[in-house]
Amino acid sequence: MVTLYGYPPCSTCKKAEKWLKENGIDYTYVHIVEATPSKDELAELWKQSGQPLKKFFNTSGQVYRNEGIKDKLPNLSEDEQLELLASNGMLLKRPIVTDGQKSTVGFSEKSFTDVWGEVL
Repeated sequence: MVTLYGYPPCSTCKKAEKWLKENGIDYTYVHIVEATPSKDELAELWKQSGQPLKKFFNTSGQVYRNEGIKDKLPNLSEDEQLELLASNGMLLKRPIVTDGQKSTVGFSEKSFTDVWGEVL
């Protein structure tokens, strides 16, 4: 089963949902702010994604900018970065989609076709 961690007003999340529906992929929707993944869950999603941890940060979000996280990140360990991400769902780039084996962060039609197309 596929899980999509999203934020309802997010247009990128809506695009990802539309792609999944159009491709007949059933998924469970998890509100990323109301049910923010734990540090351990994020560590697993990160490992599954094969992406650098910094890709999990919503760099265009208000919390990221207002808290000056860009300047703090270089001095934080991976463990501290995961803790920070788990502390506020608005810091997470979205959507995060996972099937428990692999994960994607953000949405692009190409990445979804590459990763989730094989689910079809």
